[in-house]
Amino acid sequence: MNTANRTVVVTGIGATTPLGGDSASTWDGLVAGRSGVRALSEDWAAELSVRIAAPAAQEPSELLPRPVTRKLDRSTQFAVLATREAWADAGLEGRAGEAGAPVDPARTGAVVASGIGGVTTLLAQYDTLREKGARRVSPHTVPMMMPNGPSANVGLEINAQAGVHSPVSACASGAEAVGYAIEMIRSGRADVVVAGGTEAAIHALPIAAFSNMMAMSKNNDEPQKASRPYDVGRDGFVLGEGAGVVVLESAEHAEQRGARVYCEALGQGLSADSHHIAQPEPSGRGIAAAAQNLLENSTLKPSELAHLNAHATSTPQGDLAEIKALRKVLGDDLDGVAISATKSMTGHLLGGAGGIETVATVLALHHRLAPPTLNLDQLDPEVDADIVRGEARALPSGTIAAINNSFGFGGHNVVLAFRSV
Repeated sequence: MNTANRTVVVTGIGATTPLGGDSASTWDGLVAGRSGVRALSEDWAAELSVRIAAPAAQEPSELLPRPVTRKLDRSTQFAVLATREAWADAGLEGRAGEAGAPVDPARTGAVVASGIGGVTTLLAQYDTLREKGARRVSPHTVPMMMPNGPSANVGLEINAQAGVHSPVSACASGAEAVGYAIEMIRSGRADVVVAGGTEAAIHALPIAAFSNMMAMSKNNDEPQKASRPYDVGRDGFVLGEGAGVVVLESAEHAEQRGARVYCEALGQGLSADSHHIAQPEPSGRGIAAAAQNLLENSTLKPSELAHLNAHATSTPQGDLAEIKALRKVLGDDLDGVAISATKSMTGHLLGGAGGIETVATVLALHHRLAPPTLNLDQLDPEVDADIVRGEARALPSGTIAAINNSFGFGGHNVVLAFRSV
């Protein structure tokens, strides 16, 4: 059987985010326009210039046994919980190859990314080393802090044997993981792949470092108004945490087992700016190249596009570069695209952003509803696009498509596309 360029579909979704401990509560929060950003009350935050963040709404330690949490970094805990939801949502119970999950382990994969990895484990264990000595450092430290920890544990969770992978591309990592998984199925390497991103970096050191780069909002007095993509008063992103994953499957395999299908996953477009380690290329040249790459390597037609979940971190340069790139590639077709900037509600989950925003994009197509963008009081006059404001907006009937953008430090650009079914 020729398996090249097989059709790929989404059959399961899972998430744990600042808006809710599962995908349903997260979606409800997005549609309602609810912010997950709050003031940090922890003692370590008192002396920081940025004292706001978007912590997960559900503590993973409340859902996982203590012996498990002691061996898993917080980022991995999020990934495991999101995977369990997505796996069950896809109609699978237990590990691949078992009675409740009649999928071949040798044809099952996992691609789960993190931009930073087990940073909280690393920092906590270094504190233990300094304060209590080398003998008190946990023997689980290395598996907990390694960037492939989330994907490795997800692979163990579902018995993935076709390949377990961990793209690390800063804030584009989660989206790149989804794109990699699509290619695994299209090329015939796997029939079922769990893919997405996770992050847990709400800690004094990352916050101080991002703040000193002038990348984060310092609107400590009004936390829920701090993330304001496309607004003239935007001054940086807000750090969030959590995970989002999807179950991807070949259409043939999904049909054979009678799986419910959310949408078709059309593919990815990739590029690199090669401009600056942290600043976006101002004209959006690299982003445009990624979008063009997507169009050239998928069946997506610009006229099909009805929705975009934008990267839109609420930084002055980044938001404009994205819109310029889209206008360059899509031309007048951009006018018919309802654009949502969900980071206005969730904050920026770094390597997890592409994961939860993939979930949001899939659900937008499934429910035909585009979430609103919060805090857009005065639209930047250079933003030449239709931003969904105020309340969620209904999407058209018929066959429509949506794209999800993710860009990362180092100039990584990923554009994912999905089509309604």
